[in-house]
Amino acid sequence: MPDKTAAAGLVDAISPAAKLIGACNTVTVGDDGKLTGHNTDGIGFVQNLREHAVEVCGKRLVVLGAGGAATAICVQAALNGAQEIAIFNRADEFYVNGERTVEKLCAAVPACRVSIHPLEDAEALESAVKDCDILVKATKVGMKPLDGQSLVDAKLLRKDLVVADTVYNPRKTLLIEQAESAGCTAIGGIGMLLWRGVVAKAPDNAVTATTDALNAALAI
Repeated sequence: MPDKTAAAGLVDAISPAAKLIGACNTVTVGDDGKLTGHNTDGIGFVQNLREHAVEVCGKRLVVLGAGGAATAICVQAALNGAQEIAIFNRADEFYVNGERTVEKLCAAVPACRVSIHPLEDAEALESAVKDCDILVKATKVGMKPLDGQSLVDAKLLRKDLVVADTVYNPRKTLLIEQAESAGCTAIGGIGMLLWRGVVAKAPDNAVTATTDALNAALAI
């Protein structure tokens, strides 16, 4: 950052997901020299869930964070048919970014209910986690020097909850350890990192799938 955001404005064309996210981390060069920007973050996250037999279609998600990774995850989850996404972020400079994400997704994927709430609202967070299927932490909390920290009370974790983290160093954050102890399906961030790289080798295939999903969402 902020190169991924800047790159999105420098390419000749941009994929549907990258356009909604407002950032690209992969650029392909066509035979005609045309540069196309892609974003593999959300696709990598969704594929990492699939590796653990978890699909986002029809599911209710709580996403902690409103930065680049969180935005990509929300966009791809909505495109892949998520029923509801509740974003929680501290009342900081990223909160406005989360509000923009809500606005974009409500327009682009109206079938998915998207909302944003202050992370400081403990009552709202507790209610959302109790009702959700997948809890996602897409912040740096859990990574050094914030290792040993978590954003969710371990008492809210339950066996039928899927808990996913985007942090991959350490391989198991405190949240993932707590999720395992609670019997949740716990998914660390290393798989998302690896699948981002896999998708980056053939982003056009992912773009085709994403475009189809967006067209379906808009009933085009």
